[in-house]
Amino acid sequence: MVTEGSFYEAVGGEETFRRLVHRFYEGVAEDPLLRPLYPEEDLAAAEDRLRGFLIQYWGGPRTYSEQRGHPRLRMRHVPFVIGEAERDAWLKHMHDAVQDLSLPEELENRLWDYLVMAAQSLVNSPA
Repeated sequence: MVTEGSFYEAVGGEETFRRLVHRFYEGVAEDPLLRPLYPEEDLAAAEDRLRGFLIQYWGGPRTYSEQRGHPRLRMRHVPFVIGEAERDAWLKHMHDAVQDLSLPEELENRLWDYLVMAAQSLVNSPA
């Protein structure tokens, strides 16, 4: 069930998140620092997971939790060494993807602020 008046709706729903995450993974696929963190040969599964998580987080359908349970982001990322360099590379590709959406400034800032906070929260390796 979609939350009435949600951020998800305000930015254009599933199609916007599909574009965001696809553009992000285009960058990841070519990134020598980040690509090794994705064990799958094909990034499609990772793309599906991130898209589903973001859709749910921002008020869209709860398919992610129905399929995978509670997000537990920090726990799911523990097996990977994530330092400042990995965080910054992730944010670079995500920033490029957010910019490509051409969202209104208020919505873009809200999305970006969350992504920066989320990326920082997953850093698990000291500098």
